[in-house]
Amino acid sequence: MDESALHKGWAFTQWINPGSIRQTKRMQEEVTAPVRFPRFFVTSPAPCPYLPGRTERKVFTELKGPHSEQLHDALSRIGFRRSQTVAYRPSCVDCRACISVRVVAKEFCPSTTQRRNLRRNDHLVVTECRPWATAEQFELLQKYLAHRHPGGGMAAMDEVDFADMVEHTSVSSVVVEYREPDVDGRAGRLVAACLTDRQGDGLSMIYSFYDPDYAERDGLGNFVILDHIRRAGGDGLDYVYLGYWVDGSPRMQYKVRYRPLEQLGPEGWSRMADGEQTARIASLAVAAPQPGDDGIEGASKDGAPGEQRQYRFV
Repeated sequence: MDESALHKGWAFTQWINPGSIRQTKRMQEEVTAPVRFPRFFVTSPAPCPYLPGRTERKVFTELKGPHSEQLHDALSRIGFRRSQTVAYRPSCVDCRACISVRVVAKEFCPSTTQRRNLRRNDHLVVTECRPWATAEQFELLQKYLAHRHPGGGMAAMDEVDFADMVEHTSVSSVVVEYREPDVDGRAGRLVAACLTDRQGDGLSMIYSFYDPDYAERDGLGNFVILDHIRRAGGDGLDYVYLGYWVDGSPRMQYKVRYRPLEQLGPEGWSRMADGEQTARIASLAVAAPQPGDDGIEGASKDGAPGEQRQYRFV
């Protein structure tokens, strides 16, 4: 990366996250691929899907070309997420509530409840599939949305929208399928799926969905996350990226259940203090359950019909 690109990197990161020059410099030291610094764009202001009465804005760029994989890896380390062939992150004018979080997979220590969940669901047949949308997956997604996020932005998604979400990727992506075993122990009925990106330092969970009837009985949404943490550790990867944690949004608090948890701030990634995380986990036990509190972001996920159109490269 040439010197002019590095200067652009400093200016850009100061703009989307003031005070984060050290974070950008660290990223520059990690990136060795010949990636030309990309062009960035900003979405128009829109109602915040997480905090009532607030407005959101995103900065984004296109993932394309021979080095899209390396660019995606580099941007993920400073809080970007992927939606099809777009990398984006919040860039709100006067709000920093959306915080990127990731689980340290190699040090993950499941709680008693999480260990029970793993044992209860370990009979499922788990398969990594190429990012190719199927009618069976779409049928399961519709059932999930109707139960968990009725009236949300994705409720209008059709087969073409779903195929775009799964198949339009310029990075290493898979669909991890979870199936009940049949009488012979082979893969049977599909009960959960997760669109997942494999990055240089971990797995990024883009979108998960599952059979809501099955999930209510066996905590399937949590199991999908636990399985990704286990898979990352087994593959020698450091992290599982869970997207954005929003303090003040009840349906986003489930992410603090997984420890150790790192959060991205102006000085880079840091571990959430054990005492703070323990207190937040304890508060979940007494809080009323929220729709979508046991999986990756729900009704406001990017990639929904109309959502992708916010990214205009003009």
